[in-house]
Amino acid sequence: MTAYPFHEEVVLEGHIIDSLILPKVLDEILMHGGTYELKEIHVGQRQVDPSRARIEVRAPTEQTLREILDAIHDHGAVPAVSEDCQWLAADMDGAFPENFYSTTNHRTQVRLHGEWVDVENMEMDCGILVEPERRFATTIPMVHVRRGDRIVIGHRGVRVLAGEEGIRKSLFEFMSSPVSSEKPKGVTVREIAHAMRRTREAGQKILAVLGPAVVHTGGVEHLCWLIRRGFIHILFAGNALATHDIEQALYGTSLGVWMDRGLPAEEGHQHHLRAINTIRRVGGIKRAVERGILRSGIMHDCVKHGVPFVLAGSIRDDGPLPEVITDVLEAQDRMREQIRTGVGFCLMIATALHSIATGNLLPAWVKVACVDINPSTVTKLMDRGSIQTVGVVTDAEPFLRSLVHELQMTEAETRV
Repeated sequence: MTAYPFHEEVVLEGHIIDSLILPKVLDEILMHGGTYELKEIHVGQRQVDPSRARIEVRAPTEQTLREILDAIHDHGAVPAVSEDCQWLAADMDGAFPENFYSTTNHRTQVRLHGEWVDVENMEMDCGILVEPERRFATTIPMVHVRRGDRIVIGHRGVRVLAGEEGIRKSLFEFMSSPVSSEKPKGVTVREIAHAMRRTREAGQKILAVLGPAVVHTGGVEHLCWLIRRGFIHILFAGNALATHDIEQALYGTSLGVWMDRGLPAEEGHQHHLRAINTIRRVGGIKRAVERGILRSGIMHDCVKHGVPFVLAGSIRDDGPLPEVITDVLEAQDRMREQIRTGVGFCLMIATALHSIATGNLLPAWVKVACVDINPSTVTKLMDRGSIQTVGVVTDAEPFLRSLVHELQMTEAETRV
Protein backbone atom coordinates (compact mmCIF):
# COMPACT_ATOMS: atom_id res chain seq x y z
CA MET A 1 0.00 0.00 0.00
CA THR A 2 3.03 2.29 -0.16
CA ALA A 3 1.69 3.72 -3.44
CA TYR A 4 -1.39 4.83 -1.48
CA PRO A 5 0.02 6.34 1.73
CA PHE A 6 -2.94 8.64 2.50
CA HIS A 7 -5.93 6.95 4.06
CA GLU A 8 -9.05 7.40 6.14
CA GLU A 9 -11.74 5.06 7.41
CA VAL A 10 -15.37 5.77 6.58
CA VAL A 11 -18.63 4.16 7.64
CA LEU A 12 -21.66 3.50 5.44
CA GLU A 13 -24.98 2.61 7.09
CA GLY A 14 -28.58 2.04 6.02
CA HIS A 15 -30.13 0.12 3.13
CA ILE A 16 -26.82 0.15 1.31
CA ILE A 17 -27.19 -3.26 -0.36
CA ASP A 18 -30.62 -3.25 -2.03
CA SER A 19 -30.22 0.43 -2.96
CA LEU A 20 -26.81 -0.35 -4.57
CA ILE A 21 -25.22 2.40 -2.47
CA LEU A 22 -22.25 0.22 -1.44
CA PRO A 23 -21.11 -0.67 -5.00
CA LYS A 24 -21.59 2.98 -6.02
CA VAL A 25 -19.25 4.09 -3.24
CA LEU A 26 -16.63 1.49 -4.15
CA ASP A 27 -16.84 2.52 -7.82
CA GLU A 28 -16.40 6.19 -6.88
CA ILE A 29 -13.23 5.35 -4.94
CA LEU A 30 -11.70 3.50 -7.89
CA MET A 31 -12.81 6.06 -10.51
CA HIS A 32 -11.14 8.86 -8.53
CA GLY A 33 -7.81 7.04 -8.48
CA GLY A 34 -7.95 5.46 -5.02
CA THR A 35 -8.27 2.00 -3.59
CA TYR A 36 -10.11 0.51 -0.63
CA GLU A 37 -10.24 -2.28 1.92
CA LEU A 38 -13.49 -3.52 3.42
CA LYS A 39 -12.63 -3.63 7.12
CA GLU A 40 -16.05 -4.74 8.26
CA ILE A 41 -19.42 -5.45 6.70
CA HIS A 42 -22.69 -6.42 8.32
CA VAL A 43 -25.64 -7.24 6.04
CA GLY A 44 -29.17 -6.92 7.40
CA GLN A 45 -31.00 -10.25 7.45
CA ARG A 46 -34.41 -8.85 6.54
CA GLN A 47 -35.42 -6.26 3.97
CA VAL A 48 -36.20 -3.73 6.71
CA ASP A 49 -32.87 -4.30 8.51
CA PRO A 50 -30.08 -1.77 7.84
CA SER A 51 -26.60 -2.85 6.79
CA ARG A 52 -23.24 -1.40 7.81
CA ALA A 53 -19.82 -1.27 6.16
CA ARG A 54 -16.51 0.12 7.43
CA ILE A 55 -14.16 0.97 4.57
CA GLU A 56 -10.55 2.10 4.59
CA VAL A 57 -10.09 4.53 1.71
CA ARG A 58 -6.55 4.95 0.37
CA ALA A 59 -5.14 7.45 -2.14
CA PRO A 60 -1.76 8.41 -3.63
CA THR A 61 -2.03 12.06 -2.54
CA GLU A 62 -3.86 13.99 0.14
CA GLN A 63 -5.69 16.00 -2.52
CA THR A 64 -6.95 12.80 -4.17
CA LEU A 65 -8.10 11.51 -0.80
CA ARG A 66 -10.06 14.74 -0.22
CA GLU A 67 -11.68 14.42 -3.64
CA ILE A 68 -12.67 10.80 -2.96
CA LEU A 69 -14.13 11.62 0.44
CA ASP A 70 -16.11 14.51 -1.05
CA ALA A 71 -17.48 12.26 -3.81
CA ILE A 72 -18.55 9.38 -1.56
CA HIS A 73 -19.98 11.66 1.11
CA ASP A 74 -23.04 12.35 -1.05
CA HIS A 75 -23.75 8.61 -0.95
CA GLY A 76 -23.71 8.60 2.85
CA ALA A 77 -20.10 7.69 3.64
CA VAL A 78 -18.93 9.51 6.78
CA PRO A 79 -15.62 9.41 8.70
CA ALA A 80 -15.46 6.60 11.24
CA VAL A 81 -14.44 9.10 13.91
CA SER A 82 -17.29 11.54 14.49
CA GLU A 83 -16.79 15.23 15.19
CA ASP A 84 -19.02 18.28 15.25
CA CYS A 85 -19.77 20.07 12.01
CA GLN A 86 -17.83 23.21 11.20
CA TRP A 87 -19.46 26.51 10.29
CA LEU A 88 -18.62 30.06 9.36
CA ALA A 89 -20.65 33.22 9.63
CA ALA A 90 -21.68 34.52 6.19
CA ASP A 91 -19.68 37.65 5.40
CA MET A 92 -22.27 39.10 3.00
CA ASP A 93 -25.89 38.86 1.95
CA GLY A 94 -26.82 36.47 -0.86
CA ALA A 95 -23.69 34.29 -0.86
CA PHE A 96 -22.26 31.39 1.14
CA PRO A 97 -18.82 31.37 2.73
CA GLU A 98 -16.11 29.62 0.70
CA ASN A 99 -16.05 25.82 1.05
CA PHE A 100 -19.73 25.75 2.07
CA TYR A 101 -21.44 22.36 2.21
CA SER A 102 -23.74 21.84 -0.79
CA THR A 103 -26.80 19.73 0.03
CA THR A 104 -28.33 16.71 -1.69
CA ASN A 105 -32.05 15.88 -1.53
CA HIS A 106 -31.45 12.92 0.78
CA ARG A 107 -32.13 12.98 4.50
CA THR A 108 -29.13 14.69 6.11
CA GLN A 109 -27.91 15.18 9.66
CA VAL A 110 -25.29 17.47 11.21
CA ARG A 111 -23.46 16.91 14.48
CA LEU A 112 -23.93 19.71 17.01
CA HIS A 113 -22.47 19.45 20.52
CA GLY A 114 -21.97 15.72 20.06
CA GLU A 115 -25.55 15.07 18.93
CA TRP A 116 -26.75 14.20 15.41
CA VAL A 117 -29.51 16.63 14.38
CA ASP A 118 -31.81 16.25 11.35
CA VAL A 119 -31.53 19.03 8.77
CA GLU A 120 -35.01 20.40 8.17
CA ASN A 121 -36.61 21.19 4.79
CA MET A 122 -34.26 19.00 2.74
CA GLU A 123 -33.62 20.34 -0.74
CA MET A 124 -30.73 19.84 -3.14
CA ASP A 125 -28.28 22.61 -4.08
CA CYS A 126 -28.67 24.63 -0.90
CA GLY A 127 -26.48 25.33 2.11
CA ILE A 128 -27.10 24.37 5.74
CA LEU A 129 -27.83 27.06 8.31
CA VAL A 130 -27.19 26.03 11.91
CA GLU A 131 -28.05 27.42 15.31
CA PRO A 132 -25.77 25.31 17.56
CA GLU A 133 -27.18 26.60 20.84
CA ARG A 134 -30.65 25.33 19.79
CA ARG A 135 -29.30 22.21 18.10
CA PHE A 136 -31.16 23.33 14.98
CA ALA A 137 -30.28 22.98 11.30
CA THR A 138 -32.15 23.73 8.08
CA THR A 139 -31.40 24.11 4.39
CA ILE A 140 -31.16 27.65 3.06
CA PRO A 141 -31.11 28.79 -0.58
CA MET A 142 -28.18 31.00 -1.53
CA VAL A 143 -30.34 34.07 -2.19
CA HIS A 144 -31.77 33.94 1.35
CA VAL A 145 -28.40 34.05 3.11
CA ARG A 146 -27.89 37.10 5.30
CA ARG A 147 -24.64 38.37 6.71
CA GLY A 148 -23.94 36.64 10.02
CA ASP A 149 -25.89 33.46 9.23
CA ARG A 150 -23.92 30.44 10.43
CA ILE A 151 -23.36 28.22 7.41
CA VAL A 152 -21.89 24.70 7.51
CA ILE A 153 -18.57 24.33 5.70
CA GLY A 154 -16.83 21.15 4.58
CA HIS A 155 -18.07 17.61 5.19
CA ARG A 156 -16.93 17.00 8.76
CA GLY A 157 -19.84 16.39 11.08
CA VAL A 158 -22.31 16.00 8.21
CA ARG A 159 -23.84 12.68 7.22
CA VAL A 160 -26.16 11.82 4.35
CA LEU A 161 -28.59 8.95 4.93
CA ALA A 162 -28.85 8.13 1.24
CA GLY A 163 -29.63 4.43 1.71
CA GLU A 164 -32.81 5.05 3.69
CA GLU A 165 -34.87 5.73 0.57
CA GLY A 166 -33.45 2.61 -1.09
CA ILE A 167 -35.69 -0.02 0.50
CA ARG A 168 -38.07 -1.26 -2.19
CA LYS A 169 -41.55 -2.12 -1.01
CA SER A 170 -43.45 -2.36 -4.30
CA LEU A 171 -43.21 -2.44 -8.07
CA PHE A 172 -43.26 1.38 -8.02
CA GLU A 173 -39.84 1.46 -6.38
CA PHE A 174 -38.42 -1.32 -8.56
CA MET A 175 -39.32 0.52 -11.76
CA SER A 176 -37.77 3.81 -10.71
CA SER A 177 -34.59 3.76 -12.77
CA PRO A 178 -34.69 2.79 -16.48
CA VAL A 179 -36.75 5.00 -18.79
CA SER A 180 -38.26 3.26 -21.79
CA SER A 181 -41.30 3.51 -24.03
CA GLU A 182 -41.51 -0.30 -23.85
CA LYS A 183 -42.30 -0.56 -20.15
CA PRO A 184 -45.62 -2.30 -19.28
CA LYS A 185 -47.63 0.91 -18.94
CA GLY A 186 -50.75 -0.75 -17.55
CA VAL A 187 -48.82 -2.13 -14.58
CA THR A 188 -47.03 1.19 -14.05
CA VAL A 189 -50.25 3.22 -14.14
CA ARG A 190 -51.86 0.80 -11.71
CA GLU A 191 -48.98 1.19 -9.27
CA ILE A 192 -49.08 4.99 -9.60
CA ALA A 193 -52.81 4.88 -8.80
CA HIS A 194 -52.10 2.76 -5.72
CA ALA A 195 -49.33 5.14 -4.64
CA MET A 196 -51.71 8.10 -4.94
CA ARG A 197 -54.37 6.31 -2.89
CA ARG A 198 -51.81 5.35 -0.22
CA THR A 199 -50.58 8.93 -0.08
CA ARG A 200 -54.10 10.29 0.40
CA GLU A 201 -54.95 7.69 3.04
CA ALA A 202 -51.76 8.60 4.95
CA GLY A 203 -52.98 12.19 5.19
CA GLN A 204 -50.28 13.48 2.84
CA LYS A 205 -50.78 15.69 -0.18
CA ILE A 206 -50.50 14.94 -3.89
CA LEU A 207 -48.82 17.61 -5.99
CA ALA A 208 -49.59 17.86 -9.72
CA VAL A 209 -47.12 19.60 -12.05
CA LEU A 210 -48.80 20.15 -15.41
CA GLY A 211 -47.96 21.42 -18.87
CA PRO A 212 -50.35 22.73 -21.55
CA ALA A 213 -50.33 19.41 -23.43
CA VAL A 214 -52.75 18.19 -20.74
CA VAL A 215 -55.28 20.58 -22.32
CA HIS A 216 -54.20 20.19 -25.96
CA THR A 217 -54.56 16.39 -25.84
CA GLY A 218 -58.00 16.45 -24.21
CA GLY A 219 -57.07 15.62 -20.63
CA VAL A 220 -58.96 18.41 -18.85
CA GLU A 221 -61.97 16.37 -17.75
CA HIS A 222 -59.74 13.61 -16.38
CA LEU A 223 -57.78 16.19 -14.38
CA CYS A 224 -61.00 17.72 -13.09
CA TRP A 225 -62.16 14.28 -11.92
CA LEU A 226 -58.91 13.89 -9.93
CA ILE A 227 -59.41 17.31 -8.33
CA ARG A 228 -63.05 16.69 -7.47
CA ARG A 229 -62.28 13.25 -5.98
CA GLY A 230 -59.47 14.60 -3.79
CA PHE A 231 -56.52 13.08 -5.66
CA ILE A 232 -54.84 16.44 -6.34
CA HIS A 233 -54.18 18.84 -3.48
CA ILE A 234 -51.68 21.31 -5.00
CA LEU A 235 -51.06 22.43 -8.59
CA PHE A 236 -47.84 23.82 -10.10
CA ALA A 237 -47.97 25.07 -13.68
CA GLY A 238 -47.20 28.02 -15.91
CA ASN A 239 -49.17 30.64 -17.77
CA ALA A 240 -49.78 28.28 -20.71
CA LEU A 241 -51.61 25.52 -18.82
CA ALA A 242 -53.96 27.98 -17.14
CA THR A 243 -54.46 30.04 -20.31
CA HIS A 244 -55.37 27.14 -22.58
CA ASP A 245 -57.55 25.58 -19.90
CA ILE A 246 -59.48 28.85 -19.66
CA GLU A 247 -59.52 29.16 -23.46
CA GLN A 248 -61.20 25.77 -23.67
CA ALA A 249 -63.72 26.73 -20.98
CA LEU A 250 -64.63 30.01 -22.71
CA TYR A 251 -64.32 29.10 -26.40
CA GLY A 252 -64.17 25.31 -26.66
CA THR A 253 -60.73 25.48 -28.30
CA SER A 254 -57.10 24.94 -27.32
CA LEU A 255 -54.44 26.66 -29.42
CA GLY A 256 -57.38 27.72 -31.60
CA VAL A 257 -58.40 24.13 -32.42
CA TRP A 258 -61.93 22.92 -31.64
CA MET A 259 -61.59 20.25 -28.91
CA ASP A 260 -64.67 18.33 -30.06
CA ARG A 261 -63.81 18.31 -33.78
CA GLY A 262 -60.04 18.66 -33.97
CA LEU A 263 -60.36 21.38 -36.62
CA PRO A 264 -59.02 24.95 -36.51
CA ALA A 265 -61.59 27.56 -35.51
CA GLU A 266 -61.94 30.70 -37.59
CA GLU A 267 -59.65 33.29 -35.98
CA GLY A 268 -59.02 30.69 -33.28
CA HIS A 269 -55.41 31.83 -32.93
CA GLN A 270 -56.80 34.83 -31.04
CA HIS A 271 -58.73 32.81 -28.48
CA HIS A 272 -55.94 32.33 -25.95
CA LEU A 273 -55.17 36.05 -25.89
CA ARG A 274 -58.86 36.94 -25.59
CA ALA A 275 -59.16 34.45 -22.72
CA ILE A 276 -56.26 36.15 -20.91
CA ASN A 277 -57.82 39.55 -21.53
CA THR A 278 -61.15 38.42 -20.12
CA ILE A 279 -59.54 37.21 -16.90
CA ARG A 280 -57.38 40.32 -16.56
CA ARG A 281 -60.43 42.58 -16.98
CA VAL A 282 -62.27 40.93 -14.09
CA GLY A 283 -59.22 40.87 -11.81
CA GLY A 284 -58.13 37.24 -11.83
CA ILE A 285 -59.14 33.60 -12.04
CA LYS A 286 -60.89 33.48 -8.67
CA ARG A 287 -62.96 36.56 -9.47
CA ALA A 288 -63.92 35.05 -12.84
CA VAL A 289 -65.17 31.91 -11.06
CA GLU A 290 -67.05 33.91 -8.44
CA ARG A 291 -68.77 36.00 -11.12
CA GLY A 292 -69.78 32.97 -13.17
CA ILE A 293 -67.59 33.87 -16.13
CA LEU A 294 -65.34 30.82 -15.72
CA ARG A 295 -67.61 27.79 -15.22
CA SER A 296 -65.49 24.75 -15.98
CA GLY A 297 -61.96 23.45 -16.36
CA ILE A 298 -58.90 22.77 -14.22
CA MET A 299 -58.51 26.29 -12.85
CA HIS A 300 -62.25 26.53 -12.14
CA ASP A 301 -62.17 23.29 -10.16
CA CYS A 302 -59.03 24.34 -8.26
CA VAL A 303 -60.85 27.44 -7.07
CA LYS A 304 -64.09 25.58 -6.30
CA HIS A 305 -62.37 22.80 -4.35
CA GLY A 306 -59.77 24.91 -2.55
CA VAL A 307 -56.73 23.50 -4.36
CA PRO A 308 -53.89 26.06 -4.12
CA PHE A 309 -51.92 26.67 -7.30
CA VAL A 310 -48.60 28.31 -8.15
CA LEU A 311 -48.32 29.62 -11.71
CA ALA A 312 -44.67 30.41 -12.45
CA GLY A 313 -44.04 32.70 -15.41
CA SER A 314 -41.51 32.63 -18.24
CA ILE A 315 -40.06 35.13 -20.68
CA ARG A 316 -42.41 34.04 -23.49
CA ASP A 317 -45.72 34.42 -21.63
CA ASP A 318 -48.58 36.29 -23.26
CA GLY A 319 -50.50 38.53 -20.89
CA PRO A 320 -49.83 36.96 -18.50
CA LEU A 321 -52.77 35.95 -16.33
CA PRO A 322 -52.95 38.03 -13.12
CA GLU A 323 -52.04 35.07 -10.87
CA VAL A 324 -48.85 34.29 -12.79
CA ILE A 325 -45.75 35.03 -10.68
CA THR A 326 -43.22 36.71 -12.96
CA ASP A 327 -40.45 36.94 -10.34
CA VAL A 328 -38.75 33.52 -10.49
CA LEU A 329 -37.31 33.76 -6.97
CA GLU A 330 -40.74 34.54 -5.56
CA ALA A 331 -42.17 31.63 -7.55
CA GLN A 332 -39.53 29.30 -6.08
CA ASP A 333 -40.41 30.40 -2.55
CA ARG A 334 -44.13 29.93 -3.16
CA MET A 335 -43.43 26.43 -4.47
CA ARG A 336 -41.29 25.65 -1.42
CA GLU A 337 -44.08 26.82 0.89
CA GLN A 338 -46.57 24.46 -0.74
CA ILE A 339 -44.18 21.49 -0.79
CA ARG A 340 -43.57 21.90 2.93
CA THR A 341 -47.28 21.57 3.75
CA GLY A 342 -46.96 17.78 3.58
CA VAL A 343 -46.47 16.64 -0.02
CA GLY A 344 -46.05 12.86 -0.18
CA PHE A 345 -46.38 12.20 -3.91
CA CYS A 346 -45.80 14.23 -7.06
CA LEU A 347 -47.39 13.66 -10.47
CA MET A 348 -45.63 15.48 -13.32
CA ILE A 349 -47.26 15.53 -16.74
CA ALA A 350 -45.94 17.01 -20.00
CA THR A 351 -43.72 19.83 -18.77
CA ALA A 352 -39.95 19.54 -18.81
CA LEU A 353 -38.97 22.84 -17.19
CA HIS A 354 -41.58 22.84 -14.43
CA SER A 355 -40.90 19.17 -13.71
CA ILE A 356 -37.15 19.69 -13.34
CA ALA A 357 -37.68 22.83 -11.25
CA THR A 358 -40.04 20.98 -8.91
CA GLY A 359 -37.73 17.98 -8.75
CA ASN A 360 -34.95 20.26 -7.53
CA LEU A 361 -37.16 21.35 -4.63
CA LEU A 362 -38.42 17.93 -3.52
CA PRO A 363 -36.71 15.76 -0.90
CA ALA A 364 -35.72 12.29 -2.10
CA TRP A 365 -38.39 10.51 -0.04
CA VAL A 366 -41.23 12.11 -2.03
CA LYS A 367 -41.97 9.66 -4.83
CA VAL A 368 -42.39 11.15 -8.31
CA ALA A 369 -44.18 9.93 -11.42
CA CYS A 370 -43.13 11.82 -14.54
CA VAL A 371 -45.25 11.38 -17.67
CA ASP A 372 -44.03 12.74 -20.98
CA ILE A 373 -44.11 11.80 -24.66
CA ASN A 374 -40.38 12.61 -24.75
CA PRO A 375 -38.25 10.19 -22.70
CA SER A 376 -35.48 12.78 -22.38
CA THR A 377 -37.65 14.75 -19.93
CA VAL A 378 -37.56 11.90 -17.45
CA THR A 379 -33.86 11.29 -18.11
CA LYS A 380 -33.02 14.94 -17.45
CA LEU A 381 -35.04 14.90 -14.25
CA MET A 382 -33.16 11.87 -12.95
CA ASP A 383 -29.77 13.14 -14.15
CA ARG A 384 -30.31 16.25 -12.01
CA GLY A 385 -30.69 14.18 -8.87
CA SER A 386 -34.39 13.25 -8.72
CA ILE A 387 -33.62 9.53 -8.64
CA GLN A 388 -36.95 8.73 -6.95
CA THR A 389 -38.69 9.23 -10.30
CA VAL A 390 -40.75 6.66 -12.19
CA GLY A 391 -40.96 7.54 -15.89
CA VAL A 392 -43.91 6.83 -18.17
CA VAL A 393 -43.34 7.57 -21.85
CA THR A 394 -46.76 8.34 -23.32
CA ASP A 395 -49.03 11.24 -24.18
CA ALA A 396 -50.93 13.10 -21.47
CA GLU A 397 -54.57 12.20 -22.25
CA PRO A 398 -54.12 8.40 -22.63
CA PHE A 399 -52.20 8.30 -19.34
CA LEU A 400 -54.80 10.35 -17.49
CA ARG A 401 -57.63 8.27 -18.91
CA SER A 402 -55.93 5.07 -17.70
CA LEU A 403 -55.11 6.60 -14.31
CA VAL A 404 -58.71 7.70 -13.71
CA HIS A 405 -59.93 4.25 -14.78
CA GLU A 406 -57.60 2.55 -12.25
CA LEU A 407 -58.72 4.85 -9.46
CA GLN A 408 -62.38 4.31 -10.33
CA MET A 409 -61.84 0.54 -10.29
CA THR A 410 -60.20 0.79 -6.85
CA GLU A 411 -63.08 2.91 -5.54
CA ALA A 412 -65.59 0.37 -6.85
CA GLU A 413 -63.69 -2.49 -5.16
CA THR A 414 -63.60 -0.52 -1.90
CA ARG A 415 -67.37 0.01 -1.98
CA VAL A 416 -67.95 -3.73 -2.51
